[in-house]
Amino acid sequence: MRSIWNGAISFGLVSIPIKLVNATESRSVSFRQIHTQDGGRIRYRKVCELDDQEVPQAEIGKAYEDADGTMIPITDEDLASLPLPTTKTIDIVAFVPASEIDPLQIDGAYYLAANGVPAAKPYALLREALKRSKKVGLAKFALRGRERLGMLRVVDDVIAMHGLLWPDEVRRPEGVAPDTDVTIRDAELDLADALMDTLGDVDVDSLHDDYRQAVEELIAAKAEGVELEPQPAPAGGGRVIDLMAALESSVRAAKEARGDEAAEASAPVTELKPRGKAAGKRTTKEAGTAAAGPAAKKTASKKTPAGKAASKKTPAEKAPADRATAKKASPERATARKAAGTSATSSKAASSKPAAGKAGAKKTAARKRAS
Repeated sequence: MRSIWNGAISFGLVSIPIKLVNATESRSVSFRQIHTQDGGRIRYRKVCELDDQEVPQAEIGKAYEDADGTMIPITDEDLASLPLPTTKTIDIVAFVPASEIDPLQIDGAYYLAANGVPAAKPYALLREALKRSKKVGLAKFALRGRERLGMLRVVDDVIAMHGLLWPDEVRRPEGVAPDTDVTIRDAELDLADALMDTLGDVDVDSLHDDYRQAVEELIAAKAEGVELEPQPAPAGGGRVIDLMAALESSVRAAKEARGDEAAEASAPVTELKPRGKAAGKRTTKEAGTAAAGPAAKKTASKKTPAGKAASKKTPAEKAPADRATAKKASPERATARKAAGTSATSSKAASSKPAAGKAGAKKTAARKRAS
Protein backbone atom coordinates (compact mmCIF):
# COMPACT_ATOMS: atom_id res chain seq x y z
CA MET A 1 0.00 0.00 0.00
CA ARG A 2 1.22 3.47 -0.85
CA SER A 3 2.10 5.74 2.06
CA ILE A 4 0.61 9.22 2.19
CA TRP A 5 2.79 10.65 4.96
CA ASN A 6 6.16 9.91 6.50
CA GLY A 7 7.12 10.87 10.03
CA ALA A 8 7.58 9.41 13.50
CA ILE A 9 5.60 8.40 16.56
CA SER A 10 6.87 10.18 19.63
CA PHE A 11 6.06 9.43 23.26
CA GLY A 12 8.46 10.54 25.94
CA LEU A 13 11.99 10.07 24.63
CA VAL A 14 10.96 7.24 22.28
CA SER A 15 10.75 8.01 18.56
CA ILE A 16 9.48 5.44 16.05
CA PRO A 17 9.86 6.19 12.32
CA ILE A 18 6.59 5.29 10.60
CA LYS A 19 4.69 5.57 7.31
CA LEU A 20 1.04 6.53 7.22
CA VAL A 21 -1.20 4.36 5.01
CA ASN A 22 -4.93 4.73 4.38
CA ALA A 23 -6.81 1.96 6.20
CA THR A 24 -10.10 2.52 4.39
CA GLU A 25 -11.26 3.08 0.84
CA SER A 26 -14.49 4.06 -0.80
CA ARG A 27 -16.18 1.43 -2.96
CA SER A 28 -18.97 3.71 -4.10
CA VAL A 29 -19.70 3.69 -7.82
CA SER A 30 -18.73 7.08 -9.28
CA PHE A 31 -20.47 8.73 -12.23
CA ARG A 32 -19.46 11.35 -14.79
CA GLN A 33 -21.62 14.21 -15.92
CA ILE A 34 -22.56 14.12 -19.59
CA HIS A 35 -24.57 16.11 -22.09
CA THR A 36 -27.80 14.12 -22.44
CA GLN A 37 -28.26 15.20 -26.05
CA ASP A 38 -25.03 13.78 -27.48
CA GLY A 39 -23.32 12.01 -24.54
CA GLY A 40 -20.37 14.41 -24.40
CA ARG A 41 -18.45 14.79 -21.13
CA ILE A 42 -19.16 17.82 -18.97
CA ARG A 43 -15.95 19.10 -17.38
CA TYR A 44 -15.34 21.84 -14.86
CA ARG A 45 -12.95 24.53 -15.88
CA LYS A 46 -11.27 26.91 -13.46
CA VAL A 47 -11.94 30.38 -14.79
CA CYS A 48 -10.89 33.71 -13.29
CA GLU A 49 -13.88 35.92 -12.56
CA LEU A 50 -11.97 39.11 -13.50
CA ASP A 51 -10.77 38.29 -17.01
CA ASP A 52 -13.01 35.26 -17.73
CA GLN A 53 -9.94 33.22 -18.69
CA GLU A 54 -9.20 29.61 -17.78
CA VAL A 55 -6.35 29.40 -15.20
CA PRO A 56 -3.81 26.52 -15.13
CA GLN A 57 -3.18 24.67 -11.87
CA ALA A 58 0.29 26.21 -11.47
CA GLU A 59 -1.21 29.69 -11.16
CA ILE A 60 -3.85 28.76 -8.56
CA GLY A 61 -3.11 29.69 -4.94
CA LYS A 62 -4.94 29.97 -1.59
CA ALA A 63 -6.71 32.90 0.03
CA TYR A 64 -8.91 33.52 3.03
CA GLU A 65 -12.18 35.32 2.39
CA ASP A 66 -12.82 37.97 5.01
CA ALA A 67 -16.28 38.81 6.28
CA ASP A 68 -16.54 41.77 3.89
CA GLY A 69 -15.55 39.61 0.90
CA THR A 70 -11.90 40.69 0.79
CA MET A 71 -9.51 37.93 -0.28
CA ILE A 72 -6.36 37.57 1.87
CA PRO A 73 -3.71 35.55 -0.02
CA ILE A 74 -1.95 32.77 1.97
CA THR A 75 1.07 31.05 0.42
CA ASP A 76 2.57 27.63 1.15
CA GLU A 77 5.63 29.41 2.54
CA ASP A 78 3.44 31.26 5.02
CA LEU A 79 2.02 28.00 6.28
CA ALA A 80 5.40 26.26 6.40
CA SER A 81 6.81 29.02 8.60
CA LEU A 82 4.20 28.48 11.30
CA PRO A 83 5.49 26.92 14.56
CA LEU A 84 3.78 23.50 14.18
CA PRO A 85 5.68 20.86 16.18
CA THR A 86 3.56 18.01 14.81
CA THR A 87 4.43 18.68 11.15
CA LYS A 88 6.29 15.36 10.90
CA THR A 89 5.46 13.83 14.26
CA ILE A 90 2.54 11.95 15.79
CA ASP A 91 2.89 13.20 19.34
CA ILE A 92 1.16 10.94 21.90
CA VAL A 93 -0.02 13.17 24.74
CA ALA A 94 -1.81 10.58 26.90
CA PHE A 95 -2.94 6.97 27.23
CA VAL A 96 -6.61 6.68 28.17
CA PRO A 97 -9.32 3.97 28.22
CA ALA A 98 -11.09 3.63 24.88
CA SER A 99 -14.41 4.30 26.62
CA GLU A 100 -13.36 7.93 27.13
CA ILE A 101 -13.33 8.57 23.37
CA ASP A 102 -16.67 9.75 22.03
CA PRO A 103 -17.50 7.70 18.89
CA LEU A 104 -18.89 10.89 17.35
CA GLN A 105 -15.33 12.18 17.14
CA ILE A 106 -14.00 9.27 15.08
CA ASP A 107 -13.12 10.30 11.53
CA GLY A 108 -10.76 8.62 9.02
CA ALA A 109 -8.62 5.56 9.81
CA TYR A 110 -4.97 4.89 9.00
CA TYR A 111 -2.43 2.10 9.48
CA LEU A 112 0.96 2.99 10.96
CA ALA A 113 3.75 0.92 9.39
CA ALA A 114 7.27 0.70 10.80
CA ASN A 115 9.61 2.60 8.46
CA GLY A 116 12.80 0.57 8.28
CA VAL A 117 14.43 -2.21 10.28
CA PRO A 118 15.49 -0.03 13.26
CA ALA A 119 11.87 0.92 13.83
CA ALA A 120 10.70 -2.69 14.30
CA LYS A 121 11.73 -3.01 17.98
CA PRO A 122 10.19 0.23 19.35
CA TYR A 123 7.12 -0.34 17.13
CA ALA A 124 6.57 -3.80 18.66
CA LEU A 125 7.16 -2.38 22.15
CA LEU A 126 4.43 0.25 21.74
CA ARG A 127 2.05 -2.32 20.23
CA GLU A 128 2.45 -4.79 23.10
CA ALA A 129 2.19 -2.01 25.70
CA LEU A 130 -1.13 -0.90 24.20
CA LYS A 131 -2.39 -4.49 24.21
CA ARG A 132 -1.48 -5.16 27.84
CA SER A 133 -2.76 -1.87 29.18
CA LYS A 134 -6.04 -2.12 27.21
CA LYS A 135 -5.74 1.59 26.57
CA VAL A 136 -5.48 3.80 23.50
CA GLY A 137 -2.99 6.52 22.75
CA LEU A 138 -4.34 10.05 22.33
CA ALA A 139 -2.11 11.98 19.92
CA LYS A 140 -1.79 15.16 17.89
CA PHE A 141 -0.53 15.16 14.30
CA ALA A 142 -0.49 17.43 11.26
CA LEU A 143 -1.82 16.29 7.92
CA ARG A 144 -2.84 18.18 4.77
CA GLY A 145 -2.13 21.61 6.17
CA ARG A 146 -3.83 21.32 9.54
CA GLU A 147 -3.24 19.84 12.96
CA ARG A 148 -5.51 16.99 13.94
CA LEU A 149 -6.33 14.74 16.88
CA GLY A 150 -5.77 11.00 16.67
CA MET A 151 -6.37 7.78 18.61
CA LEU A 152 -3.86 4.91 18.39
CA ARG A 153 -5.02 1.34 18.99
CA VAL A 154 -3.95 -2.18 18.02
CA VAL A 155 -5.64 -4.06 15.18
CA ASP A 156 -4.29 -7.62 14.90
CA ASP A 157 -0.50 -7.00 14.87
CA VAL A 158 -0.66 -3.47 13.49
CA ILE A 159 -0.99 -0.08 15.18
CA ALA A 160 -3.92 1.80 13.67
CA MET A 161 -4.71 5.48 14.11
CA HIS A 162 -8.18 6.98 13.90
CA GLY A 163 -8.40 10.63 13.08
CA LEU A 164 -10.58 12.42 15.63
CA LEU A 165 -12.58 15.58 15.39
CA TRP A 166 -11.72 18.22 17.92
CA PRO A 167 -14.28 18.38 20.74
CA ASP A 168 -15.54 21.77 19.56
CA GLU A 169 -16.26 20.27 16.12
CA VAL A 170 -18.94 17.97 17.49
CA ARG A 171 -22.30 19.70 17.63
CA ARG A 172 -24.52 19.45 20.68
CA PRO A 173 -27.79 17.55 20.08
CA GLU A 174 -29.99 20.45 21.10
CA GLY A 175 -33.59 20.22 19.91
CA VAL A 176 -33.12 16.70 18.55
CA ALA A 177 -34.70 14.68 21.38
CA PRO A 178 -38.53 14.32 21.47
CA ASP A 179 -40.23 17.33 23.00
CA THR A 180 -42.94 15.37 24.82
CA ASP A 181 -42.38 13.21 27.88
CA VAL A 182 -42.61 9.50 27.06
CA THR A 183 -43.29 6.73 29.56
CA ILE A 184 -41.79 3.33 28.76
CA ARG A 185 -43.40 0.32 30.43
CA ASP A 186 -41.45 -2.68 31.69
CA ALA A 187 -43.38 -4.99 29.33
CA GLU A 188 -42.24 -2.90 26.36
CA LEU A 189 -38.64 -3.02 27.55
CA ASP A 190 -38.90 -6.81 27.97
CA LEU A 191 -40.12 -7.18 24.39
CA ALA A 192 -37.35 -4.89 23.14
CA ASP A 193 -34.80 -7.04 25.02
CA ALA A 194 -36.33 -10.17 23.49
CA LEU A 195 -36.04 -8.65 20.02
CA MET A 196 -32.39 -7.74 20.62
CA ASP A 197 -31.64 -11.26 21.88
CA THR A 198 -33.45 -12.83 18.90
CA LEU A 199 -31.50 -10.78 16.38
CA GLY A 200 -28.34 -11.80 18.20
CA ASP A 201 -24.85 -11.32 16.79
CA VAL A 202 -23.86 -10.92 13.17
CA ASP A 203 -20.75 -11.73 11.19
CA VAL A 204 -19.69 -8.27 10.07
CA ASP A 205 -17.73 -9.78 7.17
CA SER A 206 -21.01 -11.13 5.74
CA LEU A 207 -22.50 -7.65 5.39
CA HIS A 208 -22.26 -5.94 2.01
CA ASP A 209 -23.57 -2.96 0.08
CA ASP A 210 -26.76 -4.13 -1.68
CA TYR A 211 -27.24 -0.80 -3.42
CA ARG A 212 -23.74 -0.82 -4.93
CA GLN A 213 -24.30 -4.38 -6.16
CA ALA A 214 -27.58 -3.34 -7.82
CA VAL A 215 -25.85 -0.36 -9.49
CA GLU A 216 -23.08 -2.60 -10.82
CA GLU A 217 -25.65 -5.05 -12.23
CA LEU A 218 -27.48 -2.14 -13.85
CA ILE A 219 -24.28 -0.88 -15.49
CA ALA A 220 -23.41 -4.37 -16.76
CA ALA A 221 -26.90 -4.81 -18.23
CA LYS A 222 -26.78 -1.38 -19.89
CA ALA A 223 -23.39 -2.21 -21.40
CA GLU A 224 -24.87 -5.38 -22.95
CA GLY A 225 -27.95 -3.53 -24.18
CA VAL A 226 -30.32 -5.29 -21.80
CA GLU A 227 -33.06 -3.41 -20.02
CA LEU A 228 -33.66 -4.58 -16.47
CA GLU A 229 -37.21 -4.80 -15.19
CA PRO A 230 -37.89 -2.20 -12.49
CA GLN A 231 -38.06 -3.71 -9.05
CA PRO A 232 -40.93 -2.79 -6.73
CA ALA A 233 -39.97 -0.30 -4.07
CA PRO A 234 -39.76 -1.80 -0.58
CA ALA A 235 -42.69 -1.04 1.66
CA GLY A 236 -41.87 1.86 3.90
CA GLY A 237 -42.33 1.69 7.62
CA GLY A 238 -45.77 2.97 8.45
CA ARG A 239 -46.89 4.84 11.48
CA VAL A 240 -46.64 2.70 14.60
CA ILE A 241 -50.06 2.58 16.21
CA ASP A 242 -49.54 -0.24 18.72
CA LEU A 243 -45.95 -0.41 19.95
CA MET A 244 -46.48 -3.73 21.75
CA ALA A 245 -47.96 -5.34 18.63
CA ALA A 246 -45.10 -4.01 16.53
CA LEU A 247 -42.53 -5.42 18.96
CA GLU A 248 -44.27 -8.81 19.09
CA SER A 249 -44.43 -8.95 15.29
CA SER A 250 -40.77 -8.01 15.05
CA VAL A 251 -39.76 -10.77 17.49
CA ARG A 252 -41.85 -13.29 15.53
CA ALA A 253 -40.37 -12.20 12.20
CA ALA A 254 -36.83 -12.32 13.60
CA LYS A 255 -37.38 -15.87 14.85
CA GLU A 256 -38.72 -16.97 11.48
CA ALA A 257 -35.79 -15.33 9.71
CA ARG A 258 -33.34 -17.20 11.93
CA GLY A 259 -35.19 -20.49 11.34
CA ASP A 260 -36.06 -20.86 14.99
CA GLU A 261 -38.76 -23.47 14.38
CA ALA A 262 -38.41 -25.06 17.77
CA ALA A 263 -39.25 -21.82 19.51
CA GLU A 264 -42.27 -21.33 17.29
CA ALA A 265 -43.51 -24.89 17.89
CA SER A 266 -43.30 -24.51 21.66
CA ALA A 267 -45.25 -21.26 21.65
CA PRO A 268 -48.88 -21.59 22.85
CA VAL A 269 -51.49 -21.44 20.11
CA THR A 270 -54.88 -19.91 20.85
CA GLU A 271 -57.76 -20.95 18.60
CA LEU A 272 -59.97 -18.04 17.63
CA LYS A 273 -63.75 -18.57 17.70
CA PRO A 274 -65.76 -17.37 14.70
CA ARG A 275 -67.30 -13.96 15.18
CA GLY A 276 -70.70 -12.61 14.15
CA LYS A 277 -74.31 -13.27 14.98
CA ALA A 278 -74.68 -16.19 12.56
CA ALA A 279 -71.71 -18.05 13.98
CA GLY A 280 -72.08 -16.93 17.59
CA LYS A 281 -75.70 -18.06 18.19
CA ARG A 282 -77.02 -21.65 18.28
CA THR A 283 -80.62 -22.69 18.26
CA THR A 284 -82.25 -24.37 21.24
CA LYS A 285 -82.52 -27.66 19.34
CA GLU A 286 -78.79 -27.59 18.49
CA ALA A 287 -77.91 -26.86 22.10
CA GLY A 288 -80.10 -29.69 23.27
CA THR A 289 -78.62 -32.08 20.74
CA ALA A 290 -75.09 -31.16 21.79
CA ALA A 291 -75.95 -31.72 25.45
CA ALA A 292 -77.90 -34.98 25.03
CA GLY A 293 -75.31 -36.78 22.97
CA PRO A 294 -75.80 -39.59 20.44
CA ALA A 295 -79.33 -40.49 21.57
CA ALA A 296 -80.56 -36.98 21.00
CA LYS A 297 -78.94 -36.95 17.58
CA LYS A 298 -80.92 -40.06 16.60
CA THR A 299 -84.17 -38.50 17.77
CA ALA A 300 -83.43 -35.31 15.96
CA SER A 301 -82.69 -37.19 12.77
CA LYS A 302 -86.22 -38.65 12.80
CA LYS A 303 -87.70 -35.17 12.77
CA THR A 304 -85.91 -34.00 9.70
CA PRO A 305 -87.85 -32.94 6.59
CA ALA A 306 -86.46 -35.99 4.81
CA GLY A 307 -88.18 -38.23 7.37
CA LYS A 308 -91.46 -36.43 6.84
CA ALA A 309 -91.17 -36.85 3.10
CA ALA A 310 -90.53 -40.54 3.54
CA SER A 311 -93.67 -40.95 5.74
CA LYS A 312 -95.94 -39.77 2.92
CA LYS A 313 -97.26 -42.79 0.89
CA THR A 314 -99.39 -43.20 -2.22
CA PRO A 315 -102.93 -44.78 -2.03
CA ALA A 316 -101.56 -48.01 -3.58
CA GLU A 317 -99.01 -48.19 -0.81
CA LYS A 318 -101.67 -47.43 1.83
CA ALA A 319 -104.01 -50.35 0.78
CA PRO A 320 -101.85 -53.21 2.08
CA ALA A 321 -101.33 -51.31 5.25
CA ASP A 322 -105.10 -50.79 5.68
CA ARG A 323 -105.75 -54.51 5.11
CA ALA A 324 -103.13 -55.37 7.66
CA THR A 325 -104.80 -52.99 10.06
CA ALA A 326 -108.21 -54.57 9.42
CA LYS A 327 -106.85 -58.03 10.22
CA LYS A 328 -105.62 -56.73 13.53
CA ALA A 329 -109.10 -55.41 14.45
CA SER A 330 -110.61 -56.56 17.76
CA PRO A 331 -112.79 -59.77 17.92
CA GLU A 332 -115.77 -57.70 19.10
CA ARG A 333 -115.80 -55.66 15.90
CA ALA A 334 -115.60 -58.90 13.83
CA THR A 335 -118.51 -60.46 15.80
CA ALA A 336 -120.58 -57.32 15.40
CA ARG A 337 -120.10 -57.33 11.66
CA LYS A 338 -121.05 -61.06 11.53
CA ALA A 339 -124.19 -60.46 13.52
CA ALA A 340 -125.10 -57.54 11.30
CA GLY A 341 -124.70 -59.75 8.25
CA THR A 342 -127.03 -62.52 9.68
CA SER A 343 -129.76 -60.07 10.53
CA ALA A 344 -129.55 -58.53 7.08
CA THR A 345 -129.98 -62.02 5.49
CA SER A 346 -133.01 -62.94 7.62
CA SER A 347 -134.68 -59.66 6.85
CA LYS A 348 -134.26 -60.26 3.13
CA ALA A 349 -135.72 -63.72 3.43
CA ALA A 350 -138.68 -62.42 5.42
CA SER A 351 -139.40 -59.70 2.92
CA SER A 352 -139.17 -62.01 -0.05
CA LYS A 353 -141.87 -64.53 1.19
CA PRO A 354 -144.92 -62.30 0.82
CA ALA A 355 -143.78 -61.31 -2.61
CA ALA A 356 -143.53 -65.00 -3.60
CA GLY A 357 -147.05 -65.73 -2.20
CA LYS A 358 -148.66 -62.90 -4.15
CA ALA A 359 -147.06 -64.10 -7.36
CA GLY A 360 -148.47 -67.67 -6.83
CA ALA A 361 -151.97 -66.33 -6.15
CA LYS A 362 -151.94 -64.30 -9.34
CA LYS A 363 -150.96 -67.35 -11.36
CA THR A 364 -153.82 -69.51 -9.86
CA ALA A 365 -156.39 -66.84 -10.65
CA ALA A 366 -155.15 -66.56 -14.18
CA ARG A 367 -155.56 -70.31 -14.70
CA LYS A 368 -159.10 -70.28 -13.39
CA ARG A 369 -160.16 -67.53 -15.84
CA ALA A 370 -158.63 -69.39 -18.66
CA SER A 371 -160.62 -72.58 -17.89
